[in-house]
Amino acid sequence: MKILFFGPNGSGKGTQGAIVKEKFGIPHIETGVIFRDNIGRGTDLGKEAKGYIDRGELVPDSITIPMILSRLKEPDCKNGWLLDGFPRNLTQAQELEKALSAEKIDLDIVIEMALDRQIAKNRIMGRRLCVNDNNHPNNIYIDAIKPNGDKCRVCGGDLKTRSDDQDEEAIDQRHNIYYDDKTGTMAAILFYKKLSADRGGKPRFIELDGRPGVKEVSADLLGQLGR
Repeated sequence: MKILFFGPNGSGKGTQGAIVKEKFGIPHIETGVIFRDNIGRGTDLGKEAKGYIDRGELVPDSITIPMILSRLKEPDCKNGWLLDGFPRNLTQAQELEKALSAEKIDLDIVIEMALDRQIAKNRIMGRRLCVNDNNHPNNIYIDAIKPNGDKCRVCGGDLKTRSDDQDEEAIDQRHNIYYDDKTGTMAAILFYKKLSADRGGKPRFIELDGRPGVKEVSADLLGQLGR
């Protein structure tokens, strides 16, 4: 089962990806991890990528896509994989599709976690971290995990915020890219949706409603994946 997973920051995509990884025993592959691994091991691609990163430039697709392909060929991917965080725009989607086709790697499923932009933003800015345990979920905008005033709903501990969760400008910049349906991530999603329609449902396109709670979304996702 080879899966591409899309969802805006704040949608809970990472949580759902971890659930799919556990249920199906396939690796959850993120481009940031691939970069760090190649740079850490000093691969040729890693050295090239580091040069761009050190200059504060974006790593070009001509380096990123070969890194991804190399990762997808590793032994732990023989039964499938879930790729998260790439492609981020239409051009990358088109280039990735060409690269996978050239390697005769068939993409099975594309998942989109659909969520209104304002809701996604609220969820990011509404996150609260328990000083006793960061794994205690608290969010002032989600009824199911709303804290008790300024105290953790699980243990009553004090709550704090992450500075990047409150950086409205940075959140808007990321969402500007994601929700751009002309050249951004949404355009990439529409590319795969059309590809699926043109090819008789291959890859299969799954659209999830990201508004319910984690358990409801995961039940919907696993149900559509056949588990």
